[in-house]
Amino acid sequence: MTRKQPQTVLVTGATAGFGHAIALLLAQQGYRVIATGRRQERLEELAAQAKGEILPFKLDMTDAPALAALPQSLPAGWQEVDVLVNNAGLALGLEKAWETNLQDWQRMIATNVTGMVEITRALLPGMVARNWGHVVALGSTAGTYPYPGSNVYGASKAFVEQFMRNLRSDLLGKQVRATTIAPGLCGGSEFSQVRLGDATKAEDVYKGTHPLLPEDIAQTVAWVLSLPAHVNINHVEMMPTCQASAGLAVDRTMAE
Repeated sequence: MTRKQPQTVLVTGATAGFGHAIALLLAQQGYRVIATGRRQERLEELAAQAKGEILPFKLDMTDAPALAALPQSLPAGWQEVDVLVNNAGLALGLEKAWETNLQDWQRMIATNVTGMVEITRALLPGMVARNWGHVVALGSTAGTYPYPGSNVYGASKAFVEQFMRNLRSDLLGKQVRATTIAPGLCGGSEFSQVRLGDATKAEDVYKGTHPLLPEDIAQTVAWVLSLPAHVNINHVEMMPTCQASAGLAVDRTMAE
């Protein structure tokens, strides 16, 4: 089964980073893109910059009523969303679990987990009814490989991975695909600055490295969407060549 473009794609978190790059590239490739985020002025700038069709649409991923009403809230001609790119998410802090700010945990869960499942639940019935669609979720290698201070962020990305696996099982027999993309070290976005709250510390994260960039993630999303309808990419894990998973940590002082 094939479907001609233009398809309508909704990208969450499109005001910066991955979402911004994904929206730009997909619009350039002929998709009709609904770019969502909390900063309307950023969305307007994105739409003006794009060489293609982008609809800026202000949306807060922690606003449950707005997410539930999304299909009916979109303008006429944009309500049939073929592709949902669940990109919106954030990491806050690197403190150990007993030192962290509980509000940071709650905000990560509200955005990375609750918001993601609520918007998916809002748009998925339309895809199933039309028997056509694709849900792409941005996970992270942090959902697989733990590291100190990742606690709830890593857990939220592990949730994304398992949710998408189960979503794929539910969709068996439907022409609706489900894909998780899990990047490792990525620069060129607001991620580390938001997490650390300090531009200098954020820059230090990438010193001496050649990290992945938002454009690399956008190319991967575009590739996944471009494949024939009978091909479902379940999971893509990607790292820069300067990164690898570390070995298991061992504390050698406890026996002293």
